[in-house]
Amino acid sequence: MGNQPLSMTAQTAFSQVVEVALSVEHMRSVADLPGSFVAKTVKGHKYWYYQYTEPAGVRRQVFVGPDGEAIQALIARAGEPAAAESLGPLARSAAVLGCAEILPRHYRVLRRLAEYGFFKAGGVLIGTHAFVAYGNMLGVRWGGADAAKTQDIDFAHAGKSISLALAPNCQVQTHEAIQSLNMGFLPITGLSGKTGGAYLIPNEKEFRLDFLTTVGRSGDAPFEHPDLHVTLQPLRFMEFSLENVQQTALLCGNSATTVNVPHPARYALHKLIVAGEREGAFVSKSGKDLMQAGLLLMALREMRPWDVEEAWADLMGRGKGWSSRAERGLLALEKRFPNEHLGDWLKAV
Repeated sequence: MGNQPLSMTAQTAFSQVVEVALSVEHMRSVADLPGSFVAKTVKGHKYWYYQYTEPAGVRRQVFVGPDGEAIQALIARAGEPAAAESLGPLARSAAVLGCAEILPRHYRVLRRLAEYGFFKAGGVLIGTHAFVAYGNMLGVRWGGADAAKTQDIDFAHAGKSISLALAPNCQVQTHEAIQSLNMGFLPITGLSGKTGGAYLIPNEKEFRLDFLTTVGRSGDAPFEHPDLHVTLQPLRFMEFSLENVQQTALLCGNSATTVNVPHPARYALHKLIVAGEREGAFVSKSGKDLMQAGLLLMALREMRPWDVEEAWADLMGRGKGWSSRAERGLLALEKRFPNEHLGDWLKAV
């Protein structure tokens, strides 16, 4: 069940993929526009934007991503031609060296949403596809074989309470993007007649797209985001995963695309809460939640323990409702990973 390290060559190859994919993704839309990179600090975290002026004199900003090595490399290369032609061979090389790939039809969905600007508008990839990405990010091959398998693609957006200062008038035709795939996806309609933040292919009900958001003043009723043009389903405790998001790349064949994912430490701890909240037909998924949380925490304890300790302290400071669920999830995690003493580690924080 333990994680296996990827070779240093594989880790280097993946880092190159992320760097080039970011360059291709962001500079493709602004390469012909004179402008500059500007930084903003939001809740203690630094984010970068590309600022330019349209011919009519209107100043615009394109969200680039959270500060990090890949973004710094992108800024350093500003003005150089995009290396789109090198991305395919790099992606293929990373996969051959052992980096994880995702299924082609899943990649097709993610790539289309990226093309339509969903991730630039603050969309975040959550769920098992994010977990697959973390393995490549951390340089490990996950131990539990079933932990990285899924037929769902889960997305989240901070919705009405988004904290990132995104460009004004940022419109993303998410529903149109899904329909343009011609894969047969239809929005799920509830008893009220409103769509409920999910898409299914009628004869393939295991292939599902879910769009989630945080619970706000309007409660947990689904609502259509006016700028994303898709219905979002509010989910309790989701906001914990949407702070300090990261950027990475997903691999498939000779291609790679950039996405936003939760911070891996926050993803792991959020899974502890989710595992205890599963009810009815979703109880069976709690086992996967705990497996992913355990494998991630084991990897992070070895590589970046301070990230987990900081996120755990934040979680425990959010009140009894948060802390009691996290502790209940931690007890279940200890039963699944009895020899790792993850509970002793976190309780000592």
